[in-house]
Amino acid sequence: MIIDPNWRILTVGDGDFSFSASLLQHHQPTHLTAAILDSYQTLNEKYGDKFYQQLIQGGAEVLTEFDVTDRQCFSRLGDQKFDLVIFQFPLIPGFSSQQHFADKCQHIGVNTLNRRLLRSFLQHCFKYGLDLQGAQLCVITSKDVKPYRQWNIEHSLTIDTDIHYLGSMPFNASDFPNYQVRNVDRDKFVKDTLGISYFWSQNPHHQLTEKLKPLAFQGEDSCAMCRVGPFMNQQDKLIHQQSKRHTSMAQFEQQWLNDLSNHSSV
Repeated sequence: MIIDPNWRILTVGDGDFSFSASLLQHHQPTHLTAAILDSYQTLNEKYGDKFYQQLIQGGAEVLTEFDVTDRQCFSRLGDQKFDLVIFQFPLIPGFSSQQHFADKCQHIGVNTLNRRLLRSFLQHCFKYGLDLQGAQLCVITSKDVKPYRQWNIEHSLTIDTDIHYLGSMPFNASDFPNYQVRNVDRDKFVKDTLGISYFWSQNPHHQLTEKLKPLAFQGEDSCAMCRVGPFMNQQDKLIHQQSKRHTSMAQFEQQWLNDLSNHSSV
């Protein structure tokens, strides 16, 4: 991940604050605000408050009960604006019951709920959190395996917005000593998994682009959402389009497009 020490940085969704604490200690940004969804009490019960205290002692601002899908939460940032906002390994919280699942997933699936989360994050950050005169960057780091890969992060999140996907780079966890990737709603951390950091900006010609991997699998001879191609011939393409993998992704995409038509605004 690219970190400029001159940047003002906001981290969100960092379960136990271990990423934020490592970022503060080892990269020393000009300013750091770290925000999580849990209350302090829940944080302490699930993970302890070791990294929370490290951030406080290091001079960072720490916010709890910060929901990136709620624009009112961004008003808690006051007048301060940021150069970079980071969301590490996002995932919607687990469902407390079958009824909770049924209430949340009326006519849609978990795939769409996760895309909603990420789209809201991007829209709210660019509208309320980022300084238009600053670096203007949002980063989402996600695992490169199912179901995360099925969110089609590079293509689907910013449809019909003025937010531009810049590219990606591998996430190197060794750059953040003591960072523990937490499972949602659990008090355990997960083993290292290949992660990719994806970058967005309202500036389509951002100077950072040259350091990032551009979109792949573009053009008629490839399938961007499945990350497959180039096809050898039309028959090869047809075989892929009839595959279980493509059919599943096409269903996710159609459900997402239908959802966007009903929930397109911030």
